[in-house]
Amino acid sequence: MPVTETDIALADPATLAARLIEHMVEHEVVFETRGVSTVADLGRGTGTLTVLARALNVRVEAEDAGDLEMIRAVFAQHIVEFAEEPLEIRWTGLGESPDAFANFREIRLISAEDLTPHLRRLRFSGPDLARFASDEDLHVRLYFPPAGLAEPEWPRPGPDGRTLWPADERKPTPRYYTIRRIDLAAGTLDIDFVLHADAGPGSAFAETAQPGARLGMVGPLGRTVRSASWHLLAGCETALPAIARILEGMAPDARGEVFLEVAGPEEEIPLAKPAGVALRWLHRDGALAGSQERLLDAITAASWPEGAEPFIWIGCEFQIAKALRRHFEKERGLPKERQLIVGYWSVDDD
Repeated sequence: MPVTETDIALADPATLAARLIEHMVEHEVVFETRGVSTVADLGRGTGTLTVLARALNVRVEAEDAGDLEMIRAVFAQHIVEFAEEPLEIRWTGLGESPDAFANFREIRLISAEDLTPHLRRLRFSGPDLARFASDEDLHVRLYFPPAGLAEPEWPRPGPDGRTLWPADERKPTPRYYTIRRIDLAAGTLDIDFVLHADAGPGSAFAETAQPGARLGMVGPLGRTVRSASWHLLAGCETALPAIARILEGMAPDARGEVFLEVAGPEEEIPLAKPAGVALRWLHRDGALAGSQERLLDAITAASWPEGAEPFIWIGCEFQIAKALRRHFEKERGLPKERQLIVGYWSVDDD
């Protein structure tokens, strides 16, 4: 397993470590104490913080170089942001900074297909896609170049571990998406895009891009459901691709319930699912996404069979996700390891 580490000289390493841990816990990162060290579980690797007399030791271990670079970048960026002094960060174990992240791929648009009036599937081709064919990690980070840029430029790892970006006028915009399907033999992958009236970079690309258009992609990222005797899956249309993929991967005897909020019946799509998983569509009927409590009410009213060991997976608007985390933790007493509730977007961004 690849390893890289650094000792960062600091006037008060304990305070910085505490701020970093607090921030990452707010973003659902799980830590545990091992002796004098604190270890973050980041799915595809770990980050270990050890407070020394006048320095902070950071050790990153991961499954491969791509994951190692990604986790290292997270720690380096946050440490620089939280430090109130100039820093020198030198990592051992990875050698010189390469021209691209090991988990980066440039992908090209092949075709587009409308699944509903507001859900469009784009098919891309790309090299060496095997690492993205993961049933455990559903998402990727896509980089959308500025419109009209003839030759896109991509981020790359810097010598201190942070991400180096192109100049502002050439800087791509990152967004997170779900790989819906991947065909390793053909070298293609499908990603579903929700089309918005106030189009962001992803929606705008999906509406206007022509075959041959290029995007950057890194990953895989994110998590799927954990093993459980009963599952609750829920979300708005932004989570629909992930929920569809999760359902397809479930065992035939799986049990649970699914709530999906969409604009109306025209936005429903056929979903393959086990017979023991109930599916309920919730329609906004003209209301704005995130403006109602219909999804929140449906989820909080749901109950699982007595004696079941549930797992909750939800992707929705940020404030709704926050309320649901509070509900399951405080009112239901559900341990954090039995839930993954993520804010995919925020009404405040509109």
